[in-house]
Amino acid sequence: MTTFVLIHGGGDVGWYWHLLEAELRSRGHDVVAPDLPCDDDSAGLIEYADAVVEAVGGRRDLVVVGQSYGGFTAPLVADRLPVDVLVLLAAMIPSPGETPEDWWSNTGYSQAAKEQAERDGGKTGSDDPFVSYYNGVPRALAEEALRRAREESSTAWRTPWPLDAWPDVPTKFVLCKDDHLFPPDFLRRLAAERLGITPDEIPGCHCVALSHPKELADRLVGYIAG
Repeated sequence: MTTFVLIHGGGDVGWYWHLLEAELRSRGHDVVAPDLPCDDDSAGLIEYADAVVEAVGGRRDLVVVGQSYGGFTAPLVADRLPVDVLVLLAAMIPSPGETPEDWWSNTGYSQAAKEQAERDGGKTGSDDPFVSYYNGVPRALAEEALRRAREESSTAWRTPWPLDAWPDVPTKFVLCKDDHLFPPDFLRRLAAERLGITPDEIPGCHCVALSHPKELADRLVGYIAG
């Protein structure tokens, strides 16, 4: 049995993963999906990782999955626990010493999003969360997700990523082909530049655990089966 450690994105909650959790549990696996202390002004990236490590406890056979902003926390967890696979899901990829705040300009995100928005009629980077985050998610489910959202403190946002190098853990990147927040071409480039890997691609929006939980479960389970 594998334990999938699921790390949510900015201003979110562990509930985000509930459909994926059901899929993984139905296949005989364990799941840990804690709430990060993102609304706590005293908590930085280290405290985010502490919350995950505490939730994992003594479990072994770990696959750590970080979604979106969770990409800054997931490798910190993988550096501290016996992790078999680290998965970045439509995620930010940090560099040593880089703050989440600086990541956007360092990676050229704005230009990439602008170019993609010109191609897709303004969907990429839209101010409407039902377009930028939840496209393809049933409306009632997307509204529930928005109701559960929390404030994201600026403390972690301005915290330099503390590792000197990427953890020595097999790493996968899963790209969502219908993502209207992080353009697929942008993530393909970033994964190649920062990790030297080619992403695996699945259908779905930025919040793919709500739009395509089965397809995501298939991909994650495939990493341990392979």
